[in-house]
Amino acid sequence: MTQRENYLRNATFNSPERIPIIANVSLASLIQYKDEMEKVMVKYPEYFGDFVPGSIDYSQYGDGYCSLSEKDAWGYTWNYSVHGLEGFVTDHPLDSWDKLDTYTPPDSNIWRDRGGKYDWDKIKETMRKRRESGILTAGGLVHGFLFLRLQYLRGFENLMYDMYDEEPKLFELIEMIDRENLKIVKNYCNAKVDVMEIPEDLGAEHSMVISREMFHKYIEPSYRKITSLCKEHNILTMIHSDGYIVDILEDLMAVGMDIINPQDLVNGVDNLKRILKGKVCIRLDVDRSKITPRANRNEIFELIEYEVKELGSPKGGLEFIYGVYPPTPPDAVAYVCEAFKKYERYWF
Repeated sequence: MTQRENYLRNATFNSPERIPIIANVSLASLIQYKDEMEKVMVKYPEYFGDFVPGSIDYSQYGDGYCSLSEKDAWGYTWNYSVHGLEGFVTDHPLDSWDKLDTYTPPDSNIWRDRGGKYDWDKIKETMRKRRESGILTAGGLVHGFLFLRLQYLRGFENLMYDMYDEEPKLFELIEMIDRENLKIVKNYCNAKVDVMEIPEDLGAEHSMVISREMFHKYIEPSYRKITSLCKEHNILTMIHSDGYIVDILEDLMAVGMDIINPQDLVNGVDNLKRILKGKVCIRLDVDRSKITPRANRNEIFELIEYEVKELGSPKGGLEFIYGVYPPTPPDAVAYVCEAFKKYERYWF
């Protein structure tokens, strides 16, 4: 069974051979641990991909700290203080609604948010080759494609007032963002991807950033546009969100999400089991802040075993994704991978 077939069988509850697993090491962690981290990645290519040791010139990053900035295609500024970690946004181009009438978004048929232009012909060819090689194909929107983008354009405080006050211009702005997002989705549909990935951050540590009512009013309609288009092309839709999102898990299923990517401990495995198991594929984001950074092998194995037993099944419906960030040491990453290896065929 190819990687692609196994993944799709798992996502559609059609009895895969193993739990799909992917792991990513941030550049910040590689800068911190260099060769030690590379050795772990090379040992587990089934999770990290074909990483080439020695391919990164760490000398260019110094101690890992930096002071860099770049302009986004939407007009705001990204600022970075650590190589390999996401930055923060300043210079909100729509900090006043007076600027909306003269504001023009980038044409998303052409421009990426950060990183130049799209080459859709090349993307289509890449997807074709991956399908022929038995590898899953996926496209996606930029992280923070709607809710966070509204913050980047308006500023967080302004956006909260907009939502509370039901500002009419906010709906105009959302419609503008939708138009550009749907251009990207349509292009990936034309490339015949298997999965469309739409990542946001809707949750904080213990609650949603906005109320469920605000989610229904301002966010859900845009999500439905995306899932509807994907379903027309028989493409699975995956929604990611960091933070606590228990309050809207049922809404995400109702809007048409096929795969939901929540964080494990902040949402509670028991909640994820109660609400999601057997109804939608769970792409479980493995803890990266409480247990795995401490490099305690037994606790890491207990966590992965617990999650596999509680959320997995012989029909599928569970996959893992593991992101590595400072200060997680290489030993801890190796323990997570060992646990993955031990339990990925638990149900099969």
